[in-house]
Amino acid sequence: MNLLYDADALVADERNDERMWARHIKALAGGVAPVVPAPVVWQVWRDGALQARLARLLRGCVVEPVDQTAARSAGELLGRAHTTDGVDAVVVLAAARRGGVIYTSDPGDLQHLAEHLPNARPFTIIKV
Repeated sequence: MNLLYDADALVADERNDERMWARHIKALAGGVAPVVPAPVVWQVWRDGALQARLARLLRGCVVEPVDQTAARSAGELLGRAHTTDGVDAVVVLAAARRGGVIYTSDPGDLQHLAEHLPNARPFTIIKV
């Protein structure tokens, strides 16, 4: 199974949310490295000296860069959905390529974007 973390999943971990950390440990134990699109990291990273938990979580993740093709696809998705959150668009597009599960606190926003995706692999959005 593929897992993707939105910024809210990382924030939940930083707030010591036991459910989020348990999900992460279970994924790693099962050989799954959660995917975190690079823009999600820039949304939450502020001071590495104060974010040891986040740094530890990210060591077990694949931080996925956003290239020009992905950036254009995100912009097109935002246009179709008539919305503006590029980070959400990148997360939804990553899930659409892989399938799997997204952990977020904005399921409605991500679902709205998902409804404007043609030919996406099925994925699930779970509220953290």
